[in-house]
Amino acid sequence: MSTSSTAPAREPLPRALVVRTVAVDDLPARDGGSPDPADLLDLLPADAPLAWVRRGDGLVAWGEAARVEVHGADRFAAAERAWHEVVAHAIVRDEVRLPGTGPVAFASFAFDDDSAAGGVLVVPRVVVGRRDGRTWLTTLTDAGRLGAAPRLRDVAPPRTTPAPPGEVTYRDGAVDADDWLDVVARGVAAIRAGDVEKVVLARDVEARTSRPLDVRWALQRLADRYRSCWTFSVDGLVGATPELLVRSERGLVTSRVLAGTIRRTGDDAADMGRAAILAHSSKDLEEHEYAVASVARALAPFCSSSNVPDVPFVLSLPNVLHLASDVTGVLATPAGDEHPTSLALAAALHPTAAVCGTPTEAARRLITRVEGMDRGRYAGPVGWLGADGDGEWGIALRSAQLDPADPHRLRLFAGCGVVAASDPASELAESRAKLEPMRFALGSD
Repeated sequence: MSTSSTAPAREPLPRALVVRTVAVDDLPARDGGSPDPADLLDLLPADAPLAWVRRGDGLVAWGEAARVEVHGADRFAAAERAWHEVVAHAIVRDEVRLPGTGPVAFASFAFDDDSAAGGVLVVPRVVVGRRDGRTWLTTLTDAGRLGAAPRLRDVAPPRTTPAPPGEVTYRDGAVDADDWLDVVARGVAAIRAGDVEKVVLARDVEARTSRPLDVRWALQRLADRYRSCWTFSVDGLVGATPELLVRSERGLVTSRVLAGTIRRTGDDAADMGRAAILAHSSKDLEEHEYAVASVARALAPFCSSSNVPDVPFVLSLPNVLHLASDVTGVLATPAGDEHPTSLALAAALHPTAAVCGTPTEAARRLITRVEGMDRGRYAGPVGWLGADGDGEWGIALRSAQLDPADPHRLRLFAGCGVVAASDPASELAESRAKLEPMRFALGSD
């Protein structure tokens, strides 16, 4: 693996930022109607929107006070060092004091150390957050510009309605569907030969829109349909992930682990039967056990106590059913030290067996050998980080990466966990089911 460190920041980090967080009574109403405080996504501009929302709560942001691009195996630590520098020089006045208030940064990172995608940390100029019925506004300005308390109407971009992307066409990406069957077969053969116990293999599909994509269109459709997922947008990476890599909040950590999948039929009675099949499937339970064990093992050095469920529950999404487990823990605080940041925890957890395999390094080598593509930031950590180190990080699943050189082009990704009992045709069908959220997001119906 590469050991290269930080690439130069696109622009120098500011010496100091003035950060103001104030409460907001309600959000501006759409089209002059009744205000809807939950609809954060309505505030976003079309250009480079930043978002992390779930069930109407979360964070949206725009503008760039600072941007740091990182590469190599040191990318997580390099981003954290840059964030500590920003926070150390910030002048903060926080009148709300909730998770996500004060200075925050959004970030996403490549799955693999050697990926050209590296990672990016963006410190926005404006953040609007909502949590448990409370809404706030944070502005980040250059030092010397401290004035009156900011007002949302003064910093919000003009309201515009996102237009649909028009006709969307799809074609196979790095590996066509028929050849991907052979990719899975090679993975199964490696498992049966004892090289690995589990491997997660991904495929990409290219989408092309007849009109330039307005990311807000996709975000709103994802947030409306996949409400139990975390809908995100960071530097052209957009999606709705059901898998929470880690949340760190006031000494408590949570990780939602998913592994084991079955497609829904659309018939509630039939899907109840399929949920029972999934919950008793030896193949899916084996896959899930590897994923949970990898998360528990990675969190153990940081926690004084933890809870690892013995039995998963079935998480129902509009397109699929998943086996899921919520692993929780209490962070240990070494004498004289602070808790590790949420980003440090995300770095320690990545990649879990749910997105890579077991054993980790053997699975990574197998992925490189058989998958046939650079995943970029697919299946890498994506989320936000606060000044105190707390934050939320998901795994960039059910996602797409916009082409920065072509606003009509996106790469859609899906991945499947492969064990000894896996069938290539079934894994291909599962990958198609996992592409459905982004295909829905681009639709005009």
